[in-house]
Amino acid sequence: MNFDDLLKRAAALTRPGHRAVLGISGSPGAGKSTLAEHLVRELNGDGPPWVAHVPMDGFHLADAELDRLGRRDRKGAPDTFDAAGYAALLRRLHEEREGEIVYAPGFERVLEQPIAGAIPVPPSARLVVTEGNYLLLGTGAWARVRAYLDEVWFCEIDEQERIRRLVARHEEFGKEHDAAVAWVLGTDQHNADLIAATRDRADLVVPGTALPAPYGAPRQGREPSTRP
Repeated sequence: MNFDDLLKRAAALTRPGHRAVLGISGSPGAGKSTLAEHLVRELNGDGPPWVAHVPMDGFHLADAELDRLGRRDRKGAPDTFDAAGYAALLRRLHEEREGEIVYAPGFERVLEQPIAGAIPVPPSARLVVTEGNYLLLGTGAWARVRAYLDEVWFCEIDEQERIRRLVARHEEFGKEHDAAVAWVLGTDQHNADLIAATRDRADLVVPGTALPAPYGAPRQGREPSTRP
């Protein structure tokens, strides 16, 4: 399996009269966002965009609400998201209405806060790529999510590399090294173990070797593989 195989598989989800929604799951630091961003960039190419990216992170509860609920010290756990709201958005995306723009919330990494109405999904979007930790979780409101996803892929990379990336990410956004390591090996690891247990529910397991390199860099000189 390589990245070109993934491009073809994602494009093949679309069909006339049907907007497809592809979910990408996996533990924190496994490369979900990287894969989603590359898929969207490569499929859209230089033409009119027909693929949209809607991350799950926009459904983080705000810090003020996490403080009220006493959950801020484990931000990122399943009950620190608006899972029901996320499922409702996926339903709207999947059951599209003619001419309707669907607005999704975004997530500001520097502020670590959700931002309402930040991502417009126009009627021209025939494929929506959504990524997040808990797409395959079968408990609570998360259990509603799977019904609105045409496929779910699970990103899986070497565990030590995943941890290294996650520590680096926390440091990039302001944590001191020791605090980043403690968070990754504590709160993040607990969530990672929960997510890993959902692996067998995925339609496809994507190894790190199938992701384009270098991470986060566009691939030059490519045309989109397929359009619906």
